Amino acid sequence: MSELDDLITLWEREAGLTSNLLRSIPPGQIDFRPDPNGRSLGELAWHLAELEWIFSTMAQQRSLQGPPPPAQPKTAEEIASGYDRIHHESLERVRTLTPEQLGLEFPFVTGEPISVRSILRFPLLHHLIHHRGQLMMMIRLANGVPSRVYGPNREDSTPGVRS
Repeated sequence: MSELDDLITLWEREAGLTSNLLRSIPPGQIDFRPDPNGRSLGELAWHLAELEWIFSTMAQQRSLQGPPPPAQPKTAEEIASGYDRIHHESLERVRTLTPEQLGLEFPFVTGEPISVRSILRFPLLHHLIHHRGQLMMMIRLANGVPSRVYGPNREDSTPGVRS
């Protein structure tokens, strides 16, 4: 398996977990905002789609410039289906890359050079996982039950026993 195939396989696994989590947002709660200065539940959820759009475009074009991601949908269901669509489009952009292009560098937002390989591994995958953890907590705060990600959640445990 090539490095790019390995990365895509990992990304697809993570995207499936993200898609499931987005589908566990409590109905009518996308405006929930536990911190008045932070993102709402819907804004954070949509940010996961924005990350895939932005970093896949950046990797393909090797540039900080590119078309902006689509605007945030109005409902939790539309956010989940929109994420799936953007993930598919982002994946297609990355599939156009060649193994040689993974090592190409360009200036990142810090001004320092970054390789295409690094864009796909760190800002894309790791940033996605970071915000997904935040989203899990926000779903709980909004009285929802987040889907399982890397293991069972307390709802999967024996009744009365918290994991």
